[in-house]
Amino acid sequence: MNEANLGGRFTFPGTSLTVQRIGYGAMQLAGPGVWGPPKDPDGAVTVLREAVAAGVNHIDTADFYGPHVTNQIIRKALHPYPAGLVIVTKLGARRLPDQSWQPAISPQDLTAGVHDNLRNLGLDALEIVNYRAMGSVHGPKEGSIAEQVTVLADLRRKGLVRHIGLSNVTAAQVAEAQKITDVVCVQNNYNLAHRDDDGLIEDLARQGIAYVPFFPLGGFTPLQSSTLSAVAQGLGATPMQVALAWLLHRSSNILLIPGTSSVAHLRENLAAGQLTLSPQTLGQLDGIAAASAAVRD
Repeated sequence: MNEANLGGRFTFPGTSLTVQRIGYGAMQLAGPGVWGPPKDPDGAVTVLREAVAAGVNHIDTADFYGPHVTNQIIRKALHPYPAGLVIVTKLGARRLPDQSWQPAISPQDLTAGVHDNLRNLGLDALEIVNYRAMGSVHGPKEGSIAEQVTVLADLRRKGLVRHIGLSNVTAAQVAEAQKITDVVCVQNNYNLAHRDDDGLIEDLARQGIAYVPFFPLGGFTPLQSSTLSAVAQGLGATPMQVALAWLLHRSSNILLIPGTSSVAHLRENLAAGQLTLSPQTLGQLDGIAAASAAVRD
């Protein structure tokens, strides 16, 4: 599978880091509820190695997945890391013994989080670190993030972090962060049915900044749409492949990080880069967001 099949290439702004537009999200490598080890640790290693063998060179992770589990699996599977592999991690949360997700946003928390990632990934510096604002459950919430971004900028000056991104943030928070440091990517909830960030994507594209949708397949509830199903049937693809292909067509600064613990599902996700969607098909798919909004209203 070559780079064209993986959606083409993207270079993070102000860096020499060039990645295929279809990457891999490691969250599902942990156990149920993103807690503890997976039922099949060897299978998790196999999935990662298969992804890299297929050309994937952008892996998204976090040390609070597991916690520590996904980073340790990545290290076991891929270390020493192949040249050109970009591992993007995130800070801003911790897991408690009751498996809950809690904010970890103090300077001490963020600094400790960087060292946890370095240790468990086996790295001397983290290529890209996203500050994930906790906000609401799966959406951003206005409020200053200046303190946290300043901590990351300080860690960057110390050489522990090379580049900084943001996750679960508003346009105002992106602008606030950019007054403190360069931002190379933004990772938010976005998909065919959830398009609140349309304007932000356009603004980031003008600046050459990557937009990385999490829950690109609808999150924990797969996207359901008769239109999507009909388009997929006509293309001989799965609905989820079409949903991923739509994101690749949506804007050239969008990078995908679909996750899975299955080699078969990984191959399906990567094959989405081979789909070509006509203007008519894109128009049909664009109607899904309007239909979803009508249901919510």
